[in-house]
Amino acid sequence: MKLNKDFLVHKTGSEVVVIPTGNADFSGIIKGNETLGVILDYLKEDTTKETIVSEMKKIYDDENSHIESDVNSVITRLKSIGAIDD
Repeated sequence: MKLNKDFLVHKTGSEVVVIPTGNADFSGIIKGNETLGVILDYLKEDTTKETIVSEMKKIYDDENSHIESDVNSVITRLKSIGAIDD
């Protein structure tokens, strides 16, 4: 899976926004934090959910294992607006 070319990512400090181009079927803005930004960085190239989770576990010390649920949430939301190509 990979971020659809009809969506742009803009990072400002710790805030991240996903903005559709005129070619996207979605109209609106997705706003998120650093976690969204990291996930989107991985989605610049073709990848899998498992790879994103594995790589994020190397970066973040998450004793409660929220990484997998966070990644699932973000991917589900991005897929629902057409921002991810499978």
